[in-house]
Amino acid sequence: MLTQAEIQQIFIASEALLEGHFRLTSGRHSDRYIQCAKVLQYPEYTTKLCQELAGRFAGAGVDLVVGPAMGGIIVAYEMARQLGVKAIFTEREDNVMQLRRGFTIKPGEKVLVVEDVITTGGSVSEVIELVRQAGGIVAGAAVLVDRSNGKIDLGVRTESLLAMDVKSYSPEECPLCSSGLPLVKPGSRKV
Repeated sequence: MLTQAEIQQIFIASEALLEGHFRLTSGRHSDRYIQCAKVLQYPEYTTKLCQELAGRFAGAGVDLVVGPAMGGIIVAYEMARQLGVKAIFTEREDNVMQLRRGFTIKPGEKVLVVEDVITTGGSVSEVIELVRQAGGIVAGAAVLVDRSNGKIDLGVRTESLLAMDVKSYSPEECPLCSSGLPLVKPGSRKV
């Protein structure tokens, strides 16, 4: 079992926990950023983190793990490997979360929804709804990092390894902008 200090150290050692002046996907600004792709590039870290998270759902009867592309793909794969089940992922097409590539969810299948990082929970909520529309039963949601520090209610059992209270600001009220600190847009989505 990993301690919170050990989990945080993995994120620091992989340079996934960044400090500075960042533009988030929402357009808001923050002084901290989690770039999970940096930690997920190390199989040994990914295995340790997902083993810890999968253990929390070991008795939940999970049949399938699904995560939204991009951030949830590696997490879904490793969580499924740990649980001994199949992994699939969702993708946006015309701005709507969908199952593609022949992926399906069978009615009655118990599905664990996973993601690397949640801030508002929007993508995970969309995947949860997609699972339900397909007739699946949502076993819960598992995330590596919860940037809302537990404030987001996804309406299902939710487990995270690292919960952080990360402040964000509108661009007009950002003290980092006022101080002249250069703005960086990390991540994979364009805003």
